[in-house]
Amino acid sequence: MDGLIGLVNRIQRACTVLGDNGGENALGSLWDALPSVVVVGGQSSGKSSVLESVVGKDFLPRGSGIVTRRPLVLQLQKTEEGTKEWAEFLHAPRKRFEDFALVRKEISDETDRIGGRKGISNIPIHLTVYSPNVVNLTLVDLPGLTKVAVEGQPDSIVTDIENMVRSFVEKPNTIILAVSPANQDIATSDAIKIAREVDPNGERTFGVATKLDLMDKGTNALDVLEGRTYRLQLGWVGVVNRSQQDINKNTDMLAARRREREYFQNSPEYSHLASRMGSEYLGKLLSRHLEQVIKARIPSILAMINKSIDDLENELNLLGRPIAMDSGAQLYTVLELCRAFDHVFKEHLDGGRPGGERIYGVFDNQLPAALKRLPFDKHLSMQNVRKVVSEADGYQPHLIAPEQGYRRLIESSLAFFKGPAEAVVDAVHFILRDLVRKAIGETQELKRFPTLQGELAAAAIEALEKFRDESKKTSLRLVEMESSYLTVDFFRKLPQEMEKGGNPGSSSHDRYTDGHLRRIGSNVASYVGMVCDLLRNSIPKAVVHCQVREAKRALLDHFYVVVGAKEQKQLSQMLDEDPALMERRNQLAKRLELYKTARNEIDAVAWAK
Repeated sequence: MDGLIGLVNRIQRACTVLGDNGGENALGSLWDALPSVVVVGGQSSGKSSVLESVVGKDFLPRGSGIVTRRPLVLQLQKTEEGTKEWAEFLHAPRKRFEDFALVRKEISDETDRIGGRKGISNIPIHLTVYSPNVVNLTLVDLPGLTKVAVEGQPDSIVTDIENMVRSFVEKPNTIILAVSPANQDIATSDAIKIAREVDPNGERTFGVATKLDLMDKGTNALDVLEGRTYRLQLGWVGVVNRSQQDINKNTDMLAARRREREYFQNSPEYSHLASRMGSEYLGKLLSRHLEQVIKARIPSILAMINKSIDDLENELNLLGRPIAMDSGAQLYTVLELCRAFDHVFKEHLDGGRPGGERIYGVFDNQLPAALKRLPFDKHLSMQNVRKVVSEADGYQPHLIAPEQGYRRLIESSLAFFKGPAEAVVDAVHFILRDLVRKAIGETQELKRFPTLQGELAAAAIEALEKFRDESKKTSLRLVEMESSYLTVDFFRKLPQEMEKGGNPGSSSHDRYTDGHLRRIGSNVASYVGMVCDLLRNSIPKAVVHCQVREAKRALLDHFYVVVGAKEQKQLSQMLDEDPALMERRNQLAKRLELYKTARNEIDAVAWAK
């Protein structure tokens, strides 16, 4: 069983070294999962004297005001009879303290180092005492609860101490040692008040009644010690501490223990409880109970550790390992990250991720709608047809059919297609830009490199702009090709159709009549409609060929050439990680080390059994 307390001691020391002091933590806390005995009491409750009696040494700082301003994790390890007593601090692991007056000074100095001369801190001081006169036990001594701040301390220190104490005692794995002076009303005890709040059924609270020897004559604390005043399932223990005179005279602690035993044995009020009273009994009682709690909690602690290790390793894999320093490895890393981005980008286009369907929406909805909105009705109105045909004829009217008028009407009508063609190119360009942005954001491997993200985005957008320019040229060229050479067969059918209808539309006397102009407008509209159907199919093909296909095939080609020519320093700048991610990785690595250390410690104890 001693190995279990030693196990928790080692894990707690590892927690402190690796920054796990309990409390709210996004990484979870192993410290909070470990059972511990926390000592709580008011400033004048005799809490320090109880601890010194359990240890058998005078080692805690004393003075007026708030002396304990940091948690003190006090780990007691029993050694063989006849061996020397000594102490060791976690923050000074190679320094052995055999003079406990120096231990007191070191606690004060270390408190000031972190908390300043007056402030408090929740970072614990770890002290291990090796002695044949102790039991194997770990206690956490907290600052004494107080009502008033002393001079030079902030007014908030009263609330700060209470919040610190509550943060320790509210954890379900905490065993509360509530120290209260017997010569005061237990109902008003600071320790009992806060213990009642977090442990209303008294299932994990030990009560300690101090100053029994200082009670008024004719009074006693039997109602408290026997659980009638306030019942605790773990019970009450009475102790008699050294008097102030004993402290001033440096009375031997072992002699004080003997006098305490004699007090209870010879007391008419407490003699029947003598076997269950005193600081020596208190230490043994706490040691046994702590061992039982640890034994019961080990399976759940181990399960929590294993789950935490899996979660931490998964997150570290997502964050990636630290970057190598040589240029070859850095270039390889950059290229791998680019490939990862390129893969995500292509998934957006090919349907593995959303986004590519928006390009089809441009072709299937936006382009037809834009073509429908073209002002052909106004452009081929009888008034405009008359104007264009007349201007095309000049001073000499046409003889058979107004060919120049036809050409001018067709060419000016086909020019309207340039607007929708350019709009389609631009719409697809903006969709591709948006997909680049999304792909960069969704590429997990890139998240840690903001500089590379920026350079990658700039290179991809520069390439897309080149693809857009080429696509725009090609799409406009399709429109211009339709204007450059008209489809003759379409017009060769017109006279035949008119002859079938018996309509001599080519006679000179009606060349400017409404019917003639209406037929010209209708013929041009039919031809433009035929071209519109052709362009509705050919423009999307040109856009896909020049923009989408090229984005899939060669989006980063130029960037690869640029990266390949970079020096090691420039590559390092590209792989300059987000400081927040670097800090996160360091925290995760430390916490992973902690959990693996704890698992190894638990496994070692299990195999030893």
